[in-house]
Amino acid sequence: MLTQEEKKQFSEILETLGETLDITETQYNTAVSSYGAVGEWLAKPESSLAPYKPVIRPQGSFLLGTMIKPICEDDDLDIDLVCELTGKNPQWTQYHLKQVIGNRLKANETYKNMFDREGRRCWTLMYSDSANYHMDILPSLVCSGYNIVFEKAFSDTELEKDYESLAIRITDNKQNNYYTDTIAENWMKSNPFGYGRWFFNAANVVSLHKSIMLAEAVSPVPKYNKEKLPLQRVIQILKRHRDIMFNGDEDKPISIIITTLASRAYNKETSIIDALTNVIINMPNYIESRYDSSIGRTVKWIPNPVNPEENFADKWVEHPQREKNFYKWLNQVEQDIQTIIQQRGLYNISESMEKPFGEKIVTKIFSELGRKNFNLRENGVLKMATGTGILSTAGSVTAAAHNFHGND
Repeated sequence: MLTQEEKKQFSEILETLGETLDITETQYNTAVSSYGAVGEWLAKPESSLAPYKPVIRPQGSFLLGTMIKPICEDDDLDIDLVCELTGKNPQWTQYHLKQVIGNRLKANETYKNMFDREGRRCWTLMYSDSANYHMDILPSLVCSGYNIVFEKAFSDTELEKDYESLAIRITDNKQNNYYTDTIAENWMKSNPFGYGRWFFNAANVVSLHKSIMLAEAVSPVPKYNKEKLPLQRVIQILKRHRDIMFNGDEDKPISIIITTLASRAYNKETSIIDALTNVIINMPNYIESRYDSSIGRTVKWIPNPVNPEENFADKWVEHPQREKNFYKWLNQVEQDIQTIIQQRGLYNISESMEKPFGEKIVTKIFSELGRKNFNLRENGVLKMATGTGILSTAGSVTAAAHNFHGND
């Protein structure tokens, strides 16, 4: 059992891990500027899309504040975006809607040269190697008045349960009606912003005074936010562990499953170490078993919280290795976190973190902690908790080593 002082110290280490995983403010602002320019191009008065008021918004981890750097920092960041059109030409099918957006992008020489192959639902723009990101743009349709509903849902911290009103219609070239159906109500439904609202309801901890400005989070041009809530940090840490464990494996646990189960398991803990250990233990409790009549057997079911009939684990049926890998990963991350919190002395802790999180990033973490602790020591604030060997700002004053290793 960790003491309160030890929890505080491990939480500081994990918070620093999360900060190290964050994309930089420069990367963030560059991405926002880039997709803002895409939105402006789509909405120009001479654009055929102008009557439908196109808006580009972030979705996925960029919206949720859970994006992390790739293991190799030269690899691309994946920026997921939604292109909303309010209304459409009555003759347009999903195919027409997607092509109109694609053709408008290709009318810009810069974007034309950035086009990747067409995705099932999205258009992808590949930015230069120096930019290190690509953008997946999901064409979508919203109804008149959607902006009012949207702003209301994200304007305050009151629990807004009407997630259904935030649903959008999207293009999907695997649907049978992709080329034929002009009635948008028959198109595939998606709800990335309802999910975002659900996530922030789960993540918000009023007592921390780190209230998430929801309206800012879903703004077409959101500001960089260095402050993160415990759940956001927990998900970043879990995703990093997953990336290290399954580097390059397509059958690794997917982020939407990790995010959903972690959010359900989270119990408003304000300590990151408490939140992380609780989430890891309780995530399996939110995996259901349901009978699937289409295949005649019971399957694992991880319901979309804003559309319970959608199963985030649906690919586990045809790819059973993904289910095996998920439970293998969950067992491994629990073992690794338990091993880490049993260590005493920053050197031992750092050594135990290298395999699950990567040597390079762990070196950065403890270098940063060493810098912080040196500054505190210089100011006469730093103390050491008796018997722990972990540098802190509370406890009995003892001699502290100049470097970050503390008393090993």
